[in-house]
Amino acid sequence: MPPPPQPDALADALIRVPRHEFIPSRAWAVPQGAGTPPAAASGYWIDQHRDPDRWWRAVYSDSVIVTQLDGGRTELTPANAAAPSTAPSCAASSPLLVTAGLRHLAVRPGDRVLDVGGGTGWTSGLCAYLAGDDALVTTVEIDPDLARTATENLARCGLHPSVVTGDAATGLPGPDGDSDGLFDRVHVTCGVTDIPYAWVERTRPGGHIVLPYNPPIGRLLRLTVHEDGSATGRFGEECSYMPLRSQGLPQSTNAGTTGADTQPRLRSLDSGPGSDPDTESLLHPAPGLQVLLASLVGDEPWISGSGSVLLTDGVSRATVEDGTRLTQTGPRDLWDEAESVHRAWTRHGRPGLDRIGFTVTPQRQYVWIDDPSVPAAHTLDKSADTAPTTVGASLG
Repeated sequence: MPPPPQPDALADALIRVPRHEFIPSRAWAVPQGAGTPPAAASGYWIDQHRDPDRWWRAVYSDSVIVTQLDGGRTELTPANAAAPSTAPSCAASSPLLVTAGLRHLAVRPGDRVLDVGGGTGWTSGLCAYLAGDDALVTTVEIDPDLARTATENLARCGLHPSVVTGDAATGLPGPDGDSDGLFDRVHVTCGVTDIPYAWVERTRPGGHIVLPYNPPIGRLLRLTVHEDGSATGRFGEECSYMPLRSQGLPQSTNAGTTGADTQPRLRSLDSGPGSDPDTESLLHPAPGLQVLLASLVGDEPWISGSGSVLLTDGVSRATVEDGTRLTQTGPRDLWDEAESVHRAWTRHGRPGLDRIGFTVTPQRQYVWIDDPSVPAAHTLDKSADTAPTTVGASLG
């Protein structure tokens, strides 16, 4: 992704559209970054009236500020925010990620901008400042309460972009005062696993879409729309965003699997450093491999609370215990698929993010290596020693 053409404009926007105007007086702060103390890593309560210093420090740190739980069905309290049974449904994103996304978006004065998932309104305000006219910005927010909150917050900053309540995955409003109905920039602040083609259709050729691609390990993705109706681009920073509400994370269930699919399949792994691949190399994948695993397999291995290594798509599941004992259940042998992707990735020269990108067309969307017209599954199949047919089927 190229650097922004006018970095000073974004720095000025952060001053002119201050974050604190979009944070409620009581919320849940979740610090980001490797230096976060363990005691604060899971989050802590902030209350502007009871402890203003703590509130201000949280607001102007690189913290995610959770402002809503369970779509507003659960009251935001310290106990509820800390409970594992509740899920954040709106948050002010990490300032470092917000600025990274806006740098990739590269809004210019006069651009018409669509902000998908406006939340409390901060990114909409920043886009309005960068575009030079708040009438050029349209915000779509699926939650009517959040849309009202965003409108009020923006008005306090003297900004009045169009705030529309609706589902941006199924229908988009047109830019105000623009007869061709096209946007120059589309900015998305929720995790997306299946990019709605309407976003490409409504972006002017040469325009950009920046979104958190999230299947399930998220990375910022910057797409450029072309005259032929396709969009291509590359991946940037790793990120974590709440999913687009109509694309919520799948529930973990074994419903629909029958017979042999439900029977555990056992085998031993050679987990030593000379094995091909060893468990550690899959557990800590390089960025390029991480994108391929997330896209082709649907997950990357991770360590559970019990210390086992897990890999799951919500139905099938692979578990590695003690680094050597593998158990696979469900219709897919996920660990076998991950090993196959790793071997093919290695044979193909271990491509990094400089060689890996994403394409969206009216018919399909896929990750690619080197050639935007060829899905990565096809490229890796050609270099694999055994054809990973289940992996190739993931992209179609």
